[in-house]
Amino acid sequence: MAEYYRKKKKICQMCAGKSVDYKDVDIIRKYISGDKGKILPRRITGACARHQRHIAGEVKKARFIALVPYTK
Repeated sequence: MAEYYRKKKKICQMCAGKSVDYKDVDIIRKYISGDKGKILPRRITGACARHQRHIAGEVKKARFIALVPYTK
């Protein structure tokens, strides 16, 4: 008989107290894909909807001032 395992629910890091700032490139790189530079979805980052919108805005700001490339 097949057993079903439930994955542990990811907790939003920003709700837990961490912050994302467009000037901190190391943190921004955690939220973009490595090969094409796309913003990772919520199901992968574990962020809540409100903070995912915030992350997207910070990534776009970092791209605009050339801290993070648009594509690789």
